[in-house]
This record gives sequence, structure tokens and C-alpha cells, in this order.
Amino acid sequence: MATWLIKEEPSHYAFADLLRDRRSEWSGVRNALAQRHLRAMQAGDELFYYHTGGERAVVGRARVRRGPRPEPDGPPGAVSVEVEAVAPLPRAVTLDELRADPALVGLLLLRLSRLSVVPVSEAHAARIWALARAEASRGRPHPTRPAVARSPRPTARRRATRASASAGAPRRSARRSGRGTGS
Repeated sequence: MATWLIKEEPSHYAFADLLRDRRSEWSGVRNALAQRHLRAMQAGDELFYYHTGGERAVVGRARVRRGPRPEPDGPPGAVSVEVEAVAPLPRAVTLDELRADPALVGLLLLRLSRLSVVPVSEAHAARIWALARAEASRGRPHPTRPAVARSPRPTARRRATRASASAGAPRRSARRSGRGTGS
């Protein structure tokens, strides 16, 4: 059984809508690679539901109810699958948390961010599930991102690092604009 991540704008069809409807036809996917992923789905495959836009978080779990079939109102060759809601995650796992977690290096959501359907490896699925349960069950800060208060004033070490980094080369913004390069 495979695991996938599907993305949708919450203002268009939020996970709460899928919970209310219980199941829905997942159609309207036009990207060729995303269509290939839809064709590879089978009944019983697990899904993570991801909200795009301002929220940018994995918010729920769903399942493929029926495998791919030709999309009735779509272009020739387009397929759709039927999905059913399983449950919301104990807490949403944000895109920032996914990016910050070293165990999720290689997650296609992070590499191909515009793709609406991506496969998720077993290890990545287990880690996303663990992140969703971590803070919700313990009520503590996230284990991979400890809450460390940083002083708004740079420490001597950070000042030294900044000075040594900028001593040999002009600042990046100066290089791009052509200003401050001495020519």
C-alpha cells in the first residue's frame, strides 16, 4: 500500500469539506507528472491532505476509495480517483516544520512544491505522522525545533562571523545590482 500527499487550496475544498462530504472525486489535475501519480494510485492507498495558500500545512488523512478512471469532464487521457476522509491530524504540520526536519530531506513536496499529487515514502509518512502527534500529545515544544530565545542584538560570535563573511566579498545584493563591486 502506497502513501501519497494531495494538495488543495482550503478556500476551494478544505479538508473540513471532505470530512463533511465523506468522499469526493479527486479531479481537475492537469500536470502530466501529477496525472502519472494519480494513475499509480490504488484503492486503499493512504493520503495526507495538504492545505496550500496561506495555511501551508498537512492537516488530515484520507484514503483512495476507488482507483483511477477517465475523468468525465476532463481532457482526453486525464484520470481522477475517488478519495474518502479518514480523520484530521491531531495537529497541523506546517511547511516550515517539514523543511526544518532533517528526516524529511528528499520529501517530494519540498523539492517539487508546485505539484499537487506526490508520493510519500514509508519513512517520510511515519515522520509526518510522528510530527502531527508530537506536540498534540505532550503539550511541549516541538522536539526537532527547540524553543531557544535569541537576543535581538548580535552576539560577539555572530558579529565576528558576519565580519569575516563580508570581508572577502561584497554583499549579495550589491553583486546582483552591480553596485558596490568597485567597477
